[in-house]
Amino acid sequence: MRIGELAARTGTTTRALRFYESQGLLDARRASNGYREYDEDDYRLVNEILTLQAVGLSLEDTRPFVECLRAGHESGDSCADSIEVYQRKLAEVDACLARLNEARDSLLAKLAGALKTPPGPCVVIQGNEET
Repeated sequence: MRIGELAARTGTTTRALRFYESQGLLDARRASNGYREYDEDDYRLVNEILTLQAVGLSLEDTRPFVECLRAGHESGDSCADSIEVYQRKLAEVDACLARLNEARDSLLAKLAGALKTPPGPCVVIQGNEET
């Protein structure tokens, strides 16, 4: 299949596919007329990249998964390097969640303190006058 068909089937753009190629994640074979040609294995690779990016992995993070598929594994997460990426990314997410929970707890405490006294009207003082 040509680049346009692969882009349409995977829901991405030809520009993205060319970028994946420039990054060594996708290998395009060339027809005698110079057009890029792709097969079902390439379709699987692009789907793997897009799926992993959708769950928050960077393009570089997808490399071990692509290499795993290229090595002939049924799944891109069948290799040790892929598992390592999952573990690292989960640790990053857990750290982010911990920071968010701390911020939430602080906001809840501030709100609880603020609600202990009834709120009064807000008065803005300009110069020596109240408005």
